[in-house]
Amino acid sequence: MIVIPAIDLKDGRCVRLRQGDMAAETVYSHDVAAVAGGWQDRGACLIHIVDLNGAVDGHPMNVDHIQTILQTVSVKIQVGGGIRHIDTIRRYLTLGVWRVVLGTAALNDRTLLDQACHEFPGRILLGLDAKGGKVAVQGWTRVSATEATALLRDLAMFPLAGVIYTDIARDGMLTGPNLPALREVVEHSTIPVIASGGISRIEDLRAIQSLGQRIEGAIVGKALYDGKLDLADAIKAVSVATGRSC
Repeated sequence: MIVIPAIDLKDGRCVRLRQGDMAAETVYSHDVAAVAGGWQDRGACLIHIVDLNGAVDGHPMNVDHIQTILQTVSVKIQVGGGIRHIDTIRRYLTLGVWRVVLGTAALNDRTLLDQACHEFPGRILLGLDAKGGKVAVQGWTRVSATEATALLRDLAMFPLAGVIYTDIARDGMLTGPNLPALREVVEHSTIPVIASGGISRIEDLRAIQSLGQRIEGAIVGKALYDGKLDLADAIKAVSVATGRSC
């Protein structure tokens, strides 16, 4: 399992939100490239970037800042937020993004999902964001009637690279991951799972890691920015069992 630091972009700044609320932000830096470089220096081999403005508006809003990050670091980058057209996917991958995350599009546009998975095998992730077990879309501003595990089953035939599962109620709250919900996702998934939301301690990472080999990684945000968790220590802690950090 790998530990993946998150960079959430809002108006070109590195921020963290509470439970996805765009009005409840904490600004950590105006220099997002420096933030990415810092995570690389501390041992990250993959950075997770979310264009928060893009997620709400439905199209990328922070591409220039993401491009600057790509020019600054050499580690792999995965990007989500507002990716709802094949041209957007092509643009990001051409810029050097390793994988893109489809959330709203995966629920609403199966034609796009199918085209993206087959045109870019191994480079499309499902962003499965849930609130009360239901899939949230459009930057978490709307909760659908679709159960998260039902969507996962419906998409089993698509050759996705993996699924990022985020429990919105835990995101940015430092209260620990929703392990029962995450375990259910792992049990229903035929693809690698990346956990996100609420992780604040090394013990949280070990608990996620214990869910089995289907777990590929864990995304950590606020705990790193608030200094409650040290990235190098976290990477070392989850690498002991496998002898590898990436």
